[in-house]
Amino acid sequence: METHQSWRARLPWVAAGIAAAICVMPHISVLIAAVMGSTETLQSLAESVLGRYTRTTALLLLFVVAFSTIIGTTTAWLVTTTEFRGRRLLEIALVLPLAFPAYVLAYAYTHVLDHPGIVQSTLRSVMGWGPRDYWFPEVRSLGGAVVMLTLVLYPYVYLLARAAFASQSASTFYAAQSLGQSRLGAFWRVSLPMARPAIASGAMLVGMETIADFGTVSYFGVQTFAVGIYSSWISFADRAAAAQLSLALLTFALLLAILERINRGEARYAFGRKFEHMPRVTLRGRRGVLAFLVCFLPAFLGCFLPVIMLADMAVGSGQDLLSPRYLHFLRNSVILGVCAAVITVSVAILFGSLARNTKSVFATIALYIGRMGYAVPGGVIAVGLLVPFAYFDNTLDAFMRERFDISTGLLFTGSIWLLVCAYMIRFLAAAIGAYEGGAAIINPNMDAAARVLGQSEWGLVRRVHFPLLRPSLLTALLIVFVDVMKELPATLIMRPFNFDTLAVQAYRLASDERLEGAGVPSLVIVAVGLLPVILLCRTMRRDR
Repeated sequence: METHQSWRARLPWVAAGIAAAICVMPHISVLIAAVMGSTETLQSLAESVLGRYTRTTALLLLFVVAFSTIIGTTTAWLVTTTEFRGRRLLEIALVLPLAFPAYVLAYAYTHVLDHPGIVQSTLRSVMGWGPRDYWFPEVRSLGGAVVMLTLVLYPYVYLLARAAFASQSASTFYAAQSLGQSRLGAFWRVSLPMARPAIASGAMLVGMETIADFGTVSYFGVQTFAVGIYSSWISFADRAAAAQLSLALLTFALLLAILERINRGEARYAFGRKFEHMPRVTLRGRRGVLAFLVCFLPAFLGCFLPVIMLADMAVGSGQDLLSPRYLHFLRNSVILGVCAAVITVSVAILFGSLARNTKSVFATIALYIGRMGYAVPGGVIAVGLLVPFAYFDNTLDAFMRERFDISTGLLFTGSIWLLVCAYMIRFLAAAIGAYEGGAAIINPNMDAAARVLGQSEWGLVRRVHFPLLRPSLLTALLIVFVDVMKELPATLIMRPFNFDTLAVQAYRLASDERLEGAGVPSLVIVAVGLLPVILLCRTMRRDR
């Protein structure tokens, strides 16, 4: 009996150790595979594509972060401190582009702005121009990728900046004005520096999402590290090159993650005991119109216009979402989303509960490892998992053939569960964040009272924490489910044979220039993506 209880007590630690090992595996395997790769491969990469990948990725990162920060900070300040017509609706509408994957936006705008699209066709018809008689910006370019990514990523900065501005006390603002500062000067010298940590955290999130993007840059033909990893693995079957490119991108991503954690950990501001809400300044006339346009355009270009374009594409495609083929894609997407969400949130509860209840070094390290996955692009995780598991499958198959004349085939590589592991690694940080947000409101005295009443560590989690954390955990499940529905690079590389999802189908149709057909799965992805955004908007309404 005692042995049985001892085993039950150790089981959570064993499960946490296995989950942590899986989470850290891509980092280690990418490093080992890159180091063991031939120097000829590395030299070939350096001479041919490494410089281009580095330059393009750096430019994309710089422009997307800069534009997202400007848009997010400006709109957050306007909706927080001013009053103009339509402000209440725009305060919510500015969040909606979060529901869109950038590659879906790319398909929609390419359909409209490309040479055969309605915009250029109308120009040629009205003006009587030939194909070479005018200049029009090329949407399939680095600039186009910057615009698409900015339109869907600026809400990260907007949400954090809005929360920071809303939490600032008006007393500090009044103090700056009493010292001779204008309202704009007080914003630059007081409000903006105080909101800098939140804005910087949002910018770091934008940066990590930018370097992880594959669908947009691949479709636009922009040569980044994410595209290079996929091309090396799939097109050229060069594992060494894929691992070495993955290591370069992993280093870049982890550097951004470290900077974000340092920024979040060191920045502290005190507002004093007296707190006053910032009064809103009413904007009328030209100023009101300008404020409306500044807030309306990002929401319109990032959400409302793409929905109209996608709906038009879907209607003109002649495809039936209820056909057996599309129901198969939808079923696959839902299966992956549900499995990944349940496993990811379960691991988040495991890591978070061990760290909260035991305060052990191992639990703290496991929690940190779980957070690292968000900084790792999906393509890097795919390569990091496939390299060791493919080696294990091949070694086991060779051994069984030699000893027993039996072929085991690929037991792990190309399986659904390995793909689910990739999703778990990628999105575990989001689930941990939701768990910690809910756990923060649980008074430690409740834990102590439950212990006095005889509850064990896991009895405490099951009977006290879980009922209180239910809303946060449901939110985490929904967020992970939606992220899995949208995820593209890891799915493309790791999906089992003949197991396509809505995201893969949209990417395949767009790659074949069947943009109207890509509108159908893209609309479903966006509709599902709106679910957590709607929950977020409801929370914002309650906080106003």
